[in-house]
Amino acid sequence: MILTILQARMSSTRLPGKVLLPILGEPMLERQLERINRAEKFDHLIVATSVGREDDAVAAFCFERRVDCFRGDLENVLDRFYHAAKNYDAHTIVRLTGDCPLADPEIIDRAIALFETGKFDYVSNTVERTFPVGLDVEVFSTETLNDAWREAVLPSEKEHVTRYIYTHPHDFRIGQFTAEQNHSALRWTVDEPADYELVRKIYERLYPSNHNFTTRDILDLLRSEPELKKINSGVDPGRGLKKSLERDSQYMKAIEKN
Repeated sequence: MILTILQARMSSTRLPGKVLLPILGEPMLERQLERINRAEKFDHLIVATSVGREDDAVAAFCFERRVDCFRGDLENVLDRFYHAAKNYDAHTIVRLTGDCPLADPEIIDRAIALFETGKFDYVSNTVERTFPVGLDVEVFSTETLNDAWREAVLPSEKEHVTRYIYTHPHDFRIGQFTAEQNHSALRWTVDEPADYELVRKIYERLYPSNHNFTTRDILDLLRSEPELKKINSGVDPGRGLKKSLERDSQYMKAIEKN
């Protein structure tokens, strides 16, 4: 089974409850699921949230919409993925994150197709960024996931799921695909209020006339209304990872003391 796992949680420090914030009257998570489900090359889609009480709302959302929901560790997201993959007997995992309501089904299918060539253990469009941030997709074998789960030690490797894989290129066959043009400076993920404002405006402009609007449609919109790009241009794109790396440093210092 090719299992798509969409990780989602309510406890964002920068924008609490973001995955259920409304976009044109529906929770952001619903908008993302709508887009993901247009992809054709995976077999099953689940939402993976935590066992924390704050994520009961995510589980309730999934129950209401008849979406499978798997619950696991809040901080150790790698462990959450490992047990989700075992639970669904998956041989291939597609990893998506619940803060990307502009996810592109064509890009998801492209990633899966590249993985299916059999040349790689891990495929992504994120190691070398050329797509807008927020169109991220990663595909990897369950065997690769198991290896990462066994070997990962640092907090960042457990929080960011695939970090152990792509930081060990000598241990894994890593495949990368790129966009025709470099749009990596564009930010379409939702971490901050400014990100949410931009995504809402994109939906307001495009969704009413075309529920299936594409990445090309968004790029055309931003060319015709360049002021939209300024809305979240001041957001620090590396803030989340920086916090994780700080925890890595603290972890290593504690190890050295012992």
